[in-house]
Amino acid sequence: MSTRDLYSRPVDTGRRWEIPMAGNARFTWEYDEGRARLLDLYQKGKDKQWDAAGRIDWSIEVDPCDAFGVPDQASPLYGTEYWDKLGESGRRELRMHQASWQFSQFLHGEQGAMICAARIVECAPDLDAKFYSATQTMDEARHVETFSRFLHTKLGLVYPINDQLQSLLRDTLSDSRWDMPYLGMQVLIEGLALAAFGVARDITRKPLPKQILTYVMQDEARHVAFGRMALRDHYRQLSAAELREREDFVIEGCLLMRDRIRQYEVWENFGFPVKTMTRILEGAQYFNMYQSFLFTRIVPCVKDIGLWSDRVRDAYDRMGVLDLSRQDLDALMRRDEEAADALDAERFAAEEEARRAEVRAVIEEAET
Repeated sequence: MSTRDLYSRPVDTGRRWEIPMAGNARFTWEYDEGRARLLDLYQKGKDKQWDAAGRIDWSIEVDPCDAFGVPDQASPLYGTEYWDKLGESGRRELRMHQASWQFSQFLHGEQGAMICAARIVECAPDLDAKFYSATQTMDEARHVETFSRFLHTKLGLVYPINDQLQSLLRDTLSDSRWDMPYLGMQVLIEGLALAAFGVARDITRKPLPKQILTYVMQDEARHVAFGRMALRDHYRQLSAAELREREDFVIEGCLLMRDRIRQYEVWENFGFPVKTMTRILEGAQYFNMYQSFLFTRIVPCVKDIGLWSDRVRDAYDRMGVLDLSRQDLDALMRRDEEAADALDAERFAAEEEARRAEVRAVIEEAET
């Protein structure tokens, strides 16, 4: 079935979204080894390539109306009159739309990441950065493949790209400065997505979404590390005026990312007024905790790369996420990488035990 037929509202899929590109493609004639840590990431990127068709168990059944298996209390509508009015069938439909919205934004964001990574290959001045971005482009293509397959074969419903995500992608890709695809994608979009993946991975009771998110996060941890290293080196050389321009971009981008996760498109599909939902969301304790948690990667990363002026700290303080600057980003990234290895070990151990049990059953049958 065509994606056009799965969208939650009509989308002209024949019309391409075109962003005029600015800036220059940069060749370098310096083929020396370059920065060791970036080259280490490049090697890891090559070593950690995987096939979404083989590593993920697509035979697992998924209930579209309970894709994540999260408790009802996680919904911002829980305990309100709207929750009661929906009834059980309406609540099941709402769960499907929320899961579709979330995975759809993951999908659209990963396509944006794929294009940004290819853009970095083109415009980054250093060969080591070009090397790593080439591996990331392949990673992002695999992620697009994975989320698209999940939406098509397991949920059967797709949401269009969110306005805030589209706006940030446009600003990121249309800027002529070579570092902006790093800043917009690696720090802001990927940073928020990585935290969102982590929340979903840790709370879901469903094996297929857990596999998808765990394996994608193993790649994304490298991507954020790449952005940190490249930008930290570059921003040490910029003037105060140049840094201020980047800070403005970060502040505006974080506000867009905060508003992006409110799922207004879902609420509108169910006929819930935007003003009413804004009030409900602002008073929903679980949602506010979730919203803050999504900045656990972004805030310490912005601090790490050197965009940590009073203006940026004040903006984060107003958003209620300033304390997240104390997060140990390296520890978070290690956990994301180790979780994939642990899941592989658990799955393969279970498969090996199943094979042994099958062999024992055959032997026992032959002996009787």
